[in-house]
Amino acid sequence: MKNIITAKYDCNGKSIQTNNAGMREMQIRVYEKYESQYILLKAPPASGKSRALMYVALEKLKKGLVKKIIVAVPERSIAKSFATTDLISSGFHTNWTILPQYDLCSPGGEQRKTTAFKNFMESEEKIILCTHATLRFAFDQIGSNAFNDCLIAIDEFHHVSIDIESKLGELLRTIMGTTNAHILAMTGSYFRGDSIAVLSPRDELKFTKVTYNYYEQLNGYKYLKSLGIGFHFYHGRYLDSISDILDINKKTIIHIPNVNASESTKEKMIEVDSIIDHIGEYSMTDEHGIIHLKTKDGKDIKVADLVNDNSTEREKVISYLRNINNVNDIDIIIALGMAKEGFDWPYCETTLTVGYRGSLTEIIQIIGRCTRDSENKTHAQFTNLIAEPDADNEEIIESVNSILKAIAASLLMEEVIAPKFNFKAKASNDGGGSGIDVVIKGFKEPTSKQVKEIIENDIVDLKAKILQSPEIQSTFPGLIDPEVLNKGLIPKVITEIYPHLAKEEVTELGDYIVASSVVRSSNIVQQGNDKLISFANRLVNVNELNMDLIYSINPFQNAFEIMSKQLSARVFKAVQQCIQAMRIQMTDDEAIILWPKIQEFYRIKGKQPSADAVDPLERRMAEALIYLRQIKSEVNQ
Repeated sequence: MKNIITAKYDCNGKSIQTNNAGMREMQIRVYEKYESQYILLKAPPASGKSRALMYVALEKLKKGLVKKIIVAVPERSIAKSFATTDLISSGFHTNWTILPQYDLCSPGGEQRKTTAFKNFMESEEKIILCTHATLRFAFDQIGSNAFNDCLIAIDEFHHVSIDIESKLGELLRTIMGTTNAHILAMTGSYFRGDSIAVLSPRDELKFTKVTYNYYEQLNGYKYLKSLGIGFHFYHGRYLDSISDILDINKKTIIHIPNVNASESTKEKMIEVDSIIDHIGEYSMTDEHGIIHLKTKDGKDIKVADLVNDNSTEREKVISYLRNINNVNDIDIIIALGMAKEGFDWPYCETTLTVGYRGSLTEIIQIIGRCTRDSENKTHAQFTNLIAEPDADNEEIIESVNSILKAIAASLLMEEVIAPKFNFKAKASNDGGGSGIDVVIKGFKEPTSKQVKEIIENDIVDLKAKILQSPEIQSTFPGLIDPEVLNKGLIPKVITEIYPHLAKEEVTELGDYIVASSVVRSSNIVQQGNDKLISFANRLVNVNELNMDLIYSINPFQNAFEIMSKQLSARVFKAVQQCIQAMRIQMTDDEAIILWPKIQEFYRIKGKQPSADAVDPLERRMAEALIYLRQIKSEVNQ
């Protein structure tokens, strides 16, 4: 297995340092905005979002901006982060205290919890903790007016959607439209894998955004020095290949495929038993439901099974996992739908996921399980075990689609976990704020306030939507002229997402996306006093970068090539043929961009490009020439 992405970090400790009130860097940013009625916090797992909420909420209470605090989480297993917390000893003015009867993330039915919620709203108590489901049920019974003068904090905010079927989304829209309630929305992955927006553009404008990116978080850790993201192909059953990449000496979360996925055997408990057999020989199951195994070298491995449907047994395991405070308390967790968002196991070193996950949100959340800072690790690893396409199987299109989507996810993570770039058309002395300054001749710097805000707060969300486009994904193998991708397709997607932007603003955003993607996919090396950037099989001095050069490079091709090297020649050829068959149709924009290249080709070669050429770009130019001739013929008729 070769990682598509490996990021290294400085371990400067900045993100975990605290001020005299006990606040970390990200929490200070949020606290400074406490007066805002609506706050949207986008920050990675383990950055301290729950503690940030406590500081903001208690300050709002103290200043009389709200009278009650309602915290809603998607599932009970992640409620631990919001439990009663001593803040005074760290320098803050008030402790975070939740009475046991108002911690509604304990076991029990919704009817009792809804009654308890109603009692809370009528009491003098200030803080309640519940699930999204309990909040919805209570809302249906007490109505929106009851939420006046309340702060509603919604954890894992990506569960909200503008989709008409989203009950949580409807609840939020109603409260925003009919009450004076304050809202603090928190998420580590704001975009949705199904491409449904979280907020309508009108509602989103009401929020004050606080963004703290993955790189800021990881670079400021004390112990974690690197993060790897890689893929491993298997043939046949995944259970026959899992031993090839499962390192039982690493603290690992294994996510098996959903029973409806093609990778699943449809017998999830048999899959768990098979994985256990790969790890070691069964010794016992203790009083907490933890399975003890003995490896061939005599090591005792503790395994938590979160796939088991027996609610009593699973509750024991969840309770045990909530109270882990030692690196030796658990070694491997096997899960299906659990142990993803908000799950706190700082000692986790590796997340091993079987089958492609269709949601970018889910992938971000899974990776976040292993990126918490802990003294037992210097490297975190996400590995996706994916079925190798069968060249003789009619379902190869589905497999190839999974590969393209997996590459898209890795490219997005590259945007998230690497340092920010500040691109400029010419050198300046302003420093550009945080990030790395890169001068590119011909780069169109953002001029409007909206474009600057998109780059500052929403560039990851924009790139996610670009990478989810089937047209964009079909360009990964380099079967299209890079200028068509960079000057045509990427601006086209931007226009679809932001239809109100002027053409010049779309160009500015496109320049940033293309420049960022190209630079990220390249290596910067030091040669004497010069910094050289390596791409397109050549070295270029970073001081000589220009947009014409940037436009001539497919920014996504490198990731495809890294992954494809794991495939046999026969399978790789079948994948290429499949992608060619899925390729986009010719457009006027593409043909216009290719026309000068066709003329240049004829000038150099003395012949027209051939549709039977080995070079895929020559074949595409030939197709463009046929297309242009057809248009000319239609015009002359």
